[in-house]
Amino acid sequence: MKSQLTIPIAIILGGIVVAGAVYFSMRHPTITTPDSGNPALVRPIGANDHLFGNPAAPVVIVEYSDFDCDFCKNFNETMNQIIANEGTNGKVAWVYREFPLVEIHPNAFSHARAAECAAAVAGNDAFWKFADALFANQPIGPSQYGKFAAIAGISGDAFATCYANASSTLDARINADRQNALDVGAKGTPYSLILVKGQVPIVMNGAYSYDAVKQLIDQALSTR
Repeated sequence: MKSQLTIPIAIILGGIVVAGAVYFSMRHPTITTPDSGNPALVRPIGANDHLFGNPAAPVVIVEYSDFDCDFCKNFNETMNQIIANEGTNGKVAWVYREFPLVEIHPNAFSHARAAECAAAVAGNDAFWKFADALFANQPIGPSQYGKFAAIAGISGDAFATCYANASSTLDARINADRQNALDVGAKGTPYSLILVKGQVPIVMNGAYSYDAVKQLIDQALSTR
């Protein structure tokens, strides 16, 4: 009887170990070298990017994100803390780019379009306020956009008109961000790159903690 139970028990224990490893890797992301893509293909930061912080900052974190992703919500809180604490001296800036995972999040593209409308109607500051509202109130549906537009100080009529008549320009922007995420090697969200002029981009594949991001920023600044 003991020998008959040995194999099933081993299988169960093996399953527990594998499940634990997967869970740990998801909750505690590490720096990884992508097995496809090329971080050097990250699109240069331009005037149309959603940038928070000093545009001339020596360290810029480019994040590819999905408003329906709970890990992205956590990382959004981390990045707000980073800018509040590490960005006050003008050395760190944050760029948000759209990477809606439409394969698993049916409303992801709609959320991205709504955020782009917020920017188109009321500018960069409104974009960030609207983005924070989207993350803070997960999960949400498109019927709630008007409420979040009001929170961000955006004219309800102007926002509704933009969203109802979303131009091909806005959708093209979202698709361009998404394609660039795929080109650099992103397979999930959040996926971020730490950019310092003259250095190879540093990949952050996952929702890094505040301390982990700060450590990477300090390292990047020390090598300038």
